[in-house]
Amino acid sequence: MITDDADVFLAALPPMQALMGLDLGDKTIGVSVSDTFWSVATPLETVRRKKFGVDAARLQDIIKERRVGGLVLGLPRNMDGTEGPRCQSTRAFARNFERLWDGPITFWDERLSTVAAEKALLEADTTRKRRAEVIDHVAAGYILQGLLDRLAAMKRQA
Repeated sequence: MITDDADVFLAALPPMQALMGLDLGDKTIGVSVSDTFWSVATPLETVRRKKFGVDAARLQDIIKERRVGGLVLGLPRNMDGTEGPRCQSTRAFARNFERLWDGPITFWDERLSTVAAEKALLEADTTRKRRAEVIDHVAAGYILQGLLDRLAAMKRQA
């Protein structure tokens, strides 16, 4: 199931399973995971993109290893909020992945997530080489944390 609605996504999530955030790029996929209480996103790894089948198999391995119950993909909207070709590519990835995995999938506006990740890494005095190695999965952590914060606010309001 793919949804843009956070309420529908929350209702579809199995309890006590982690969530996984993805920052899809042309060459890499940044991966982050949450704890089972959906409070903290942790950057995990960067997957070097090959073919969809190879990429999907690695993501499925992580889903099994980490007991992931839901997936959030960063949606790279334009700064004016419109969706361009990169958003279409992300939505296509979600549709293809949905054929392989039956958990709920949603999207999170990822505008400026890479900028925030870069700023945090600079403030941590990370070397340029190390920043290049980790930027994608740190950005995935920002994407996932944004959704986790939204889900926590929804639960408080309920």
